[in-house]
Amino acid sequence: MPKTNFRERLLNGETVVGTFQLLDSAMVSEMIGVAGMDYVIYDQEHGPLTAETTLDLAAAAQNRGVAPMVRVRTNSEAEIQRALDIGTAGVQVPQVETREGAERAVEAARYDPIGSRGLSQYVRAGDYWGSETYTDDQNEDVFLMVQVEGERGVENIEEILSVEGLDAVFLGPYDLSQSLGIPGQVTHEKVESLMREVCDRAAEANTVVGAFADTPEIANQWIDAGVQYVTLGVDVGLCTEHLGSLADAVNTDAN
Repeated sequence: MPKTNFRERLLNGETVVGTFQLLDSAMVSEMIGVAGMDYVIYDQEHGPLTAETTLDLAAAAQNRGVAPMVRVRTNSEAEIQRALDIGTAGVQVPQVETREGAERAVEAARYDPIGSRGLSQYVRAGDYWGSETYTDDQNEDVFLMVQVEGERGVENIEEILSVEGLDAVFLGPYDLSQSLGIPGQVTHEKVESLMREVCDRAAEANTVVGAFADTPEIANQWIDAGVQYVTLGVDVGLCTEHLGSLADAVNTDAN
């Protein structure tokens, strides 16, 4: 299986750019690589993808040098284990608001002595045969990120950041705006203030920060604030927006 060294790149301070994928198409995964992006997040939380469909997409992404991440549906052992056993670079665990939630994610994603992830070497992550160093390799290679998406999570951010085995926190501006009573207003001062607070606390804890951005301008703003894992757009939204701009640019009233 191609090695992306994705976790190492981030822990060494590199800034990476990726996007969300909801479409069940290996061609989309390949196009993300051709476009020059570093990673793709297969969205099982808000999209129709499953572990079975994601396996083929992850293989296509890796063949193009793209690190496949999975946003699982829930913070559960079964969800996280399946997402990692198919050979992905890591997982994003949604709606983590407490230290206990972060600890539960680590327990599911890491093998002993860090966690208690269910062990089978006869999976794609183990090249279907495994090795004497398989569990150590997985603990070293898997990138584990929890999503802080609500006001409560921000309030508990220092406790979340203190959890051993956690690599990164991801800021979800849409859910954060909803928790503040201003749903969808992702550039509102209240949202940006809390996101910057998390960036500052994460820098102090030497923890990677990820964030979603709708536009390159917003992405650059968060890079300036210390975000390394920059997720720009969603495949279905990007397609719809571009097709709409093309349609609008055509003068159908000319005749």
